[in-house]
Formats: sequence, structure tokens, C-alpha cells
Amino acid sequence: MTTATKPSGASGGVAEAPLKTGDPMKAGFLERRRIEARPGWSRWLIPPAALSIHLSIGQAYSWSVFKPALEHGLGVSEVQSALPFTVAIIVLGLSAAIFGTQVDSRGPRWAMFVSSCCFLVGFLLTALGFFTSQYWLVLLGYGGVFGIALGIGYISPVSTLMKWFPDRPGLATGIAIMGFGGGALIAAPLGNSLLNRFGGNYTPADTAAGIAEHLPDPAGIGKAFLVLAVGYSIFMALGWLLIRVPAPGWQPQGWDPGQVKTHGLITTNNVSANNALKTPQFWLLWVVLCFNTTAGIGILEKASPMFQEYFPGVAGLAAAAAGFVAILSLANSIGRFCWSTLSDTFGRKNMYRLYLGVGALLYFGMIVMGNSNKPLFLVSTILIISFYGAGFATVPAYLRDLFGTYQVGAIHGRLLTAWSTAGVLGPVIINAISEQQHEAGLTGPPAFQPAFIIMVVLLVIGFVCNELIRPVQPKYFEPVRTAQANEKGAAHE
Repeated sequence: MTTATKPSGASGGVAEAPLKTGDPMKAGFLERRRIEARPGWSRWLIPPAALSIHLSIGQAYSWSVFKPALEHGLGVSEVQSALPFTVAIIVLGLSAAIFGTQVDSRGPRWAMFVSSCCFLVGFLLTALGFFTSQYWLVLLGYGGVFGIALGIGYISPVSTLMKWFPDRPGLATGIAIMGFGGGALIAAPLGNSLLNRFGGNYTPADTAAGIAEHLPDPAGIGKAFLVLAVGYSIFMALGWLLIRVPAPGWQPQGWDPGQVKTHGLITTNNVSANNALKTPQFWLLWVVLCFNTTAGIGILEKASPMFQEYFPGVAGLAAAAAGFVAILSLANSIGRFCWSTLSDTFGRKNMYRLYLGVGALLYFGMIVMGNSNKPLFLVSTILIISFYGAGFATVPAYLRDLFGTYQVGAIHGRLLTAWSTAGVLGPVIINAISEQQHEAGLTGPPAFQPAFIIMVVLLVIGFVCNELIRPVQPKYFEPVRTAQANEKGAAHE
């Protein structure tokens, strides 16, 4: 017999008993109904579960720490050393689009578990590539298999968090995606330390300081990835063990969905993933996300060597560059939480005006000032990366405003193909142009200024596209009963 109880106890945090179609404990370990929240389960346990996954896969943002080691350890070019990261971001978007519907139907535990397995296998293949000095294995492991872990792991907790926090969607997505942006805050110093420990780091020659060039040992780089594979896999297990989904009909205590604001771009209707692709709003937002991401990902992927070129006289250059990567990671993480939370008050469209418009001005300032002012350079890059991260954290709530909660995970997954495109554009623009400038004998700021000009143009185009976004036309809405029936059906699969 179907049973249900009303929320009780702690404010906004206790789930009602699941509507049972059978004993959840008899369901498979990874099945959705096995993780339906029972009475007494606090929704505030969900953010730590999401963070354990996103902090782990956010290791991708520390790739620039490994670039010099890869270039000098396996003898590859700047563009080739960026390729594993680029391919990983491409595969992220593709896997999120392909498996987005599966994540919605199978539930977050299945998705988190699959992501954890792909993470482990990907890093083991990467380590093997360094042990055997086979670049293609590094590309396959980090770019391909780890890329799948990124895509599935990235979207797995987002729609779940929005269902637990319908009263604060910007805050919810900010919590989840904050972890991805902050991954390098842990991974950058950890990776640099492991490379030093195993002899996998590269140290350029500095005759003035009496420092001899140190070429990295590929086996040492492999050992670093081996340690990372085991450590992160254990940490990710906490996420898929802890995650829960709300029972059908659950809502936070004291929250009335009837009082949700429906003016402007916010709707209480629902649009399917297939119909969302037919709307101009989806594609305008695709361009917005793509160009905002391109503007940030170019700096992130090149952060360590860029810092070393801008400020070559800094003592302990490799460590300082790793510290710069960590600072940018912190900005990425904090920006995801703070700016997306503010979007609940000021609106998603207004926040993207900030990300794109101010971002273009900051890039222009970096072109003008070069490396003449270190503090201004740091502030500019920190703000640009905070806007970059905020774009990711704000977009799920933007999608919810435009298309409703029905299949928002699948829509989000398909939108992340914009990230795949940006994963090519950003690194290719930065690396190809800087490599060309280096061949022409230019170093430091002049090597990066042409790429920065392109970033300004892309951000302006993104700003215009954001201005063109309007509410979705009713012809794309799902019938209310159909959407409700499908959501309940997914909950009991």
C-alpha cells in the first residue's frame, strides 16, 4: 500500500517517508529507490556528498602544474601538453550530453559510482603512460576516460541539489559546483609536492641564482598520478555512499511553491530536454556559456607557465606559480558560490551582465598594463576566474528559470557541450598564439596580448546574446500532468 508522511522536525531539512512501491532495501545498491530519503534525513547532508565528487574531479583545473613536467619529461610541444586537458573537457561535455538522461532516471548514486570508476581507471592509464613514456596513453587516460568521469560526475549532484533546495536554487548549485572550481586549491599544491617527492618536476636553469636545469623523471610523474588515483577514489566513495534523493512530493518545511515568483524569465512550467533544443533561449545561453568559459579556461589551463613568463624574477618560481594556480582555484570556487547565490536576489540575467561585461573590461586592462603592475594583474585574473566559475554555477538555475525542473539534468548535460567547445577554443587560442609569439622571439605579456584581444571580442558577443534571452514560449511547455507523471515514474525506477 502506498504510504506517505508529512515533513517533521528540523526546519527545511527532514524528508518525508518515500512513497513505497516495494522495500527499498531489496533494490539494487545503485538503484534510485534504494537512496530515497527516509524520515529524519537532513538535506544539509547532500552538499558534502556533492562536494566529495566535485572536489575530486576538480583536480582537472590543476593540469597546468603538470604541463612543464609533461613537456620536458616526454618531449612534447606546448600544444600537445595542453591536449589531454582539452580532450578531457571535450569528453566532459559529450558524456554529460549523452548520459544526462541516464543520470536523471538512474539517480545520483549510479552516476557518482560510474564517475569514481572512470576517475580511477583514467588516472591509472595516465600513470601507465608516464611509466612507459607513451604519450598516447596519457591522452587516452586523462583526456578520454577521466573526461567521462568529469562529465558524469559533474552533473550527477546538480539536479538532486535543486530538488532538495527548490527555495534557493542559486545557493544549491553554487554549493555543488563550488567544489569543482576549488579542486585545484587542493590538487595544485598536492600535485606539485608529489612531483617534487618523486623527482617528476621540471626546474628551468637559472645561472644567476646558481640553479641547474632539472629534467623530470617520467616514472616520477607516473608515481604522482598513482597516488592521486588511490587517494581521490577513496574520497569519492564518501559521496556515492552518502547521497540521497527526496521522496516524491517532498518540499522544505514552510516553503510554498505557489508563492514562487513567476515574473520575468522565471517559470513554473516545464520543458522537456528535446523541446529545449528547439528554443532560441537554449542556443543563446549555449553561446553565453561557451564564450564566458573560453575567456576563463585559457588562463586556467596556462596559469602556471603564464605566471612564470610574466614574472620571471620571482624567487622559487615553480612554487610561486603553483601558488598562483591555487589562488585562481580559490577564486574559481568562491566565485561559484558567492556570485550564484547573489543570482537568487539579482536574477541570472543581471549576473551574466556582470560576468561578461566586467570580464571584457578586465581583459582590456590586462592588455594595456602588461606586467607593469603585479597586484592589478593578480586582481584582474582573480576576478576573471571568479566570473568563469560563477558562469557554471549560475547556469543550472538559469536553466531552471527558463525550462523548469523537469529533465533539467538532461538539459544541463546537453548545454555542457558549450564547455566542450570552449575546452578547445580557450587552450588552442592561448597556446597556439603564445607558441607562435615565442617562435617570433616574443616573451612575457606580448606573447599573450593577441589572445587577450580575442577574449574581449568573445565576451562582448556573449554579452549581446545574454541580452537577447526572453521567456520561453508556451508552445514548448509540457502538459502539467505529463511532467508530474514522468517525474514520479523516474522516482520509482
